[in-house]
This record gives sequence, structure tokens and C-alpha cells, in this order.
Amino acid sequence: MESFVRIGFTLPQMGALAHYPREVTRFARQAEQLGADSLWVGDRLLAPVNPTVGYGDSGTIPRAFHAVLDPFVLLSIAAVSTERVQIGANVLNAPWYPPAVLARSLTSIDLVSGGRLVPGLGVGWSPEEYLAAGVPMAQRGARLDECLDALEAYWSDNPAEFHGTHWTIPATYADLKPVQRPRPPIYLGGYSPAAMRRSARRADGWLPVVRPDSGTWQFSPAAINGPVDQLRNLAAEHGRDPSQLDLILRVYPTAEGTVDRVIEAITQSEKHTPVQHAFVDLMEIAEDVDHALEIVSRILDRSRNT
Repeated sequence: MESFVRIGFTLPQMGALAHYPREVTRFARQAEQLGADSLWVGDRLLAPVNPTVGYGDSGTIPRAFHAVLDPFVLLSIAAVSTERVQIGANVLNAPWYPPAVLARSLTSIDLVSGGRLVPGLGVGWSPEEYLAAGVPMAQRGARLDECLDALEAYWSDNPAEFHGTHWTIPATYADLKPVQRPRPPIYLGGYSPAAMRRSARRADGWLPVVRPDSGTWQFSPAAINGPVDQLRNLAAEHGRDPSQLDLILRVYPTAEGTVDRVIEAITQSEKHTPVQHAFVDLMEIAEDVDHALEIVSRILDRSRNT
């Protein structure tokens, strides 16, 4: 049976793949030609030597974070190298960026791509990254809320203006607006209670994650359906139509993960959850760009004919 789920992949941005920056254009073009539906970036600023907080449940920092290319540069490359695929961020750590700067970058990328940008935003987790960005980590949630308000103002009004506790945009002419009107759909990530409430209250979509590895790993629909049900209940409490919240699943295999496990995650998500769009993070399973494209081809061929 042919699959109808949309399938995307991360661009060569982190880890071993980050050492091939001049191959990003080739990867984007060939992934689109192979049938990918979307291309993605993440947002890492540091790989702390002595992290206060580790990544996920590991307590450490993945080696893949030791080499990271700028997300806005890669989104721009993908925008001009492709014609059809969506180009997305999962996620940009919005509190690091003044909203006027973020609005300029996102507007430019949406215009260059012809309206294919999918901006996913979040708050991150690393105290060292916030220290390097010069932003108090304790304010990250409030700053994200203000950033969303400021983006709304910047994309809606001309002149545009925003005045908040943490961010200000003095009245400015803003003739350039995104192709996607009234604005690009905003996706939010995060599983904390505050993040879930924010997504339920104001996001166009939510970004769940599954992490296939080797050994005894098996896909569990409850890992997606449980949080999604919670999110939709919260959305209904805020007077929103829960069915209008879109989902894009990040399939993020560990270094021990296999293509079989990735395909299992994609196909089982389509069968047993509301997910209709998933993308595969390649940073821990691809050795170079040719290997990444081989994985793209195998996943697309097998998942769409399973």
C-alpha cells in the first residue's frame, strides 16, 4: 500500500555533515528530486565543554553539536536551490533573537522561497547558550510570547510597531510581507506544561519527536497520541478547534538507529496517530552527504511502498 504521509529530511547542518557546507545545495536539489517533501534545520549555538544541563536524558552534549552551520544560511540555500519542498526550522530558539531581526530573516526567506517557509520556534534548554546570547534564560518563555506578538504586528501592520517588557520595535515602515498571508504558519515545540499551553493557545502546529534506536526499541503510538490528546484538550479549553492544530513529527534516530527503525516510526505513525508529515534527522546516522542521500533514497522508496 502506498503511503500518503509527507516525508522530509534535515539539511547537512550538524555533526559530520556540517563539514560539507558546499554540498548543501546538491543535497537539497537531489533530495527534492528523490521525492522529499520538506527540508529542515535546527538551532544550536554552543557545545559546552562543561554543560550545566545535558541534552535530553543523556546528561552530556552529543558530538554532533560540536560542528553546526547557521540555520538561516542553510534555509536560504535551500530556498534558492529547490522549487517545491517546504523548508522548515525545528526549532529556532526565538528568545535569542530580537523580533525585528527574526522578522527580517524569516520574511526574506519566505519571499525568496516563494512562500515555502515553515518556521518552528522554541526556547531551547542550554544555560550556556543563553549566556552566550546575552539573554536571561529565566525570561525565555515570556520573551517567546512577546516575540510571537511582535512577529504578528510586524507581519500584519505597516507601519509596524511593538512595545513589550522585553522587546520593542519602534514604529517602522514594513513594506515587505511574507508570501504566505496573513503570515507563515507558526509551529511550536516542547513538552513542558508551559510549552504545551502556549502551543494550545496560539500555535498553528506542534512538533512532536520520536527517537528510534537499535535493540529492543518499538514504536509506541501512545508516545505521540498521549501528548496530542492533551494538546487538543488544552486547545479546546482556549476556544480553539483542536483539529486545526497541525502536527509535524521529527524522527530523530540515535547513532545506533537503523533505516528499518526510521521506516517503522514513519509508517506506524501514519497508521496509528494523526501525523501526516514527518521528517528524519540525519545528523547522527549519516557519515557524509552521499551517505545522507543514500539514506534519503532508501527511506523514501521503502516507506512509500510499505
